[in-house]
Amino acid sequence: MISKDDKQVEQNSIVPQNHEEDDVEEDDVVDDTPGAGGGEPVERVLESILIKRRRRRNLKRKKAQQSDPPRVGLSKIFTNGVYPEGEIQPYKDDNAWRTTSEEKRYNERMAMEDPEITYQSIRRAAEVHRQVRQSARKYIRPGMTMTEIANFIEDGSRALVEETGLESGIGFPTGLSLNHCAAHYTPNAGDTNVLQSGDVLKIDIGVHVKGRIVDSAFTLNFEPTYDTLIEAVKAATDTGVRESGIDVRLGEIGGAIQETMESYEVESIENLSGHSIGLYQIHGGKSVQLVKNDDQTKMEEGEYFAIETFGSTGRGRVVESGECSHYAKIIDAPRVPLRLTSAKSLLKSIGNNFGTLPFCRRYLDRVGETKYLLALNHLVQQGIVQDYPPLCDAKGSMTAQFEHTILLRPTVKEVISRGDDY
Repeated sequence: MISKDDKQVEQNSIVPQNHEEDDVEEDDVVDDTPGAGGGEPVERVLESILIKRRRRRNLKRKKAQQSDPPRVGLSKIFTNGVYPEGEIQPYKDDNAWRTTSEEKRYNERMAMEDPEITYQSIRRAAEVHRQVRQSARKYIRPGMTMTEIANFIEDGSRALVEETGLESGIGFPTGLSLNHCAAHYTPNAGDTNVLQSGDVLKIDIGVHVKGRIVDSAFTLNFEPTYDTLIEAVKAATDTGVRESGIDVRLGEIGGAIQETMESYEVESIENLSGHSIGLYQIHGGKSVQLVKNDDQTKMEEGEYFAIETFGSTGRGRVVESGECSHYAKIIDAPRVPLRLTSAKSLLKSIGNNFGTLPFCRRYLDRVGETKYLLALNHLVQQGIVQDYPPLCDAKGSMTAQFEHTILLRPTVKEVISRGDDY
């Protein structure tokens, strides 16, 4: 899908130019006639030529610069394949020894050398997320449609991650839930919703590289009315990140999140939660609730978690409401005969284009699917595809969200998605 920004991007992209090349080529000519070079020894002339040639090669290898808005693939900028590390938080208490453990350091080195485990994949996805969201924060303004906002974010994500089939691309549909809607809303084709100055907008962006998904979200507002709500949720997410770690019980994290939220006199949304993240699997099986509970399940070494919190001015509980946009193929879906030929064809397309990654109707439109609603609903009814309708609190209330992806490395906790903005 080509956006209206493409021409501007093309003009703004900075492509390194080798302005010295012609001069250097001329200087490479050696006059070996007696007395040439003003009496300089031939060895010194040759050394000067070699230096200039090395300079020319270095200019050719100079990395590209990012455009505004960002549309330059990160492999052209991080040419050595090494991407920025996230925020490092040492483990506490009984796990403090891990930071200096030679055995655990060795385990990390082995992980980095394994192409299936290497942290470079998730770090690349995180750098895409940071650059795209920071650009989006400058770009998004009241008066824009939800579709314009979604396209801006997704065009950037696809360009920076250099989308390639299931190898790298968007991790899940861009969430743009407004006001009392807390999660799982993205515009379908024909959506006419327009961002208003009094709205509270949750922006949930997913990017993946080789199935390693960065899941991180923030909240935007344009008037100060709900600043305290947003501040409370951001602080609660930071609390959840800080309290997470190897061998920590999930119920205890929920209690810490709830305590932080209540210190701002804000209600946590009790039936939403953070979650572990698997390979090509956004919900990995473990849940981090936002209130104190008796879950004794522990976080484990090597796991990825999305630590997210939601606050509300309403009842603090969401229900499914509105037209569905989010779907995902179920990983362990039953093998059942499909009556509709169109359902068989659609399932094949879903598998080829998204695998088990979440998708939305706009994405089906983008890959060329048409008149698919009957087939899609049939796949949902057969338990092969899961639908995820919007999750909303009471109308008239406001909700906010912040979220970070963390990696429980053997030696330290890495907040993969941390940036200068949040």
